[in-house]
Amino acid sequence: MDSDVLRQAPLFSGLDDEAAAALRATMEERRLRRGEVLFEEGDAGDRLYVVTEGKVKLGRRSGDGRENLLAVLGPGSMFGELSLFDPGPRSATVTAVTDCVMQTLSHDELGRWLNGRPEVARGLLLQRAGRLRRANDVVADLVFSDVPGRVAKALLDLAMRFGRRGDDGIHVHHDLTQEELAQLVGASRETVNKALADFASRGWLRLEARSVVIMDVERLRRRAR
Repeated sequence: MDSDVLRQAPLFSGLDDEAAAALRATMEERRLRRGEVLFEEGDAGDRLYVVTEGKVKLGRRSGDGRENLLAVLGPGSMFGELSLFDPGPRSATVTAVTDCVMQTLSHDELGRWLNGRPEVARGLLLQRAGRLRRANDVVADLVFSDVPGRVAKALLDLAMRFGRRGDDGIHVHHDLTQEELAQLVGASRETVNKALADFASRGWLRLEARSVVIMDVERLRRRAR
């Protein structure tokens, strides 16, 4: 288990080393192959997950079959905590974007940790607050931003979380298909591909298989506003 990655999760924020080690000892490992579904929207669930290796995507499907990609999560990210406070069905489908490893904690086990440890509860509340803030941003972007602006913002967000700086720019291995990237920004694949091609023709980025190299962050940031 990668202790350094786990310490990035909000669940562990504020815990001293002894408490963090004790919490890690209660967690179980879960592995998924690329494309494997962890759980479906509407499933019952009572476990929290922390990604330690790889990436997963959270998505929802409309009644007519259209899909919306809510988030892409990588090492240190946490999900499934909503079921700990609201025992209703899962609000999204979680699928492995790459082979991945997660650590999982049951509702009952976390409940014991919450008793007498306000720092754990605070970490979970921070997680929920961050999700709510991002949801508000998504709604605002859908209303006020055009598709190229949303694409630019999504690429910058992916770069912040998964990017690695190289001599020629920031390499962002997002591991998403063109369709998934379109679902992430709430647009058609054709419109998103047109925006990406325009950015590439301007020299702002270079397109590669399931990744991009961002060469002009400032221009992309201006387009995202």
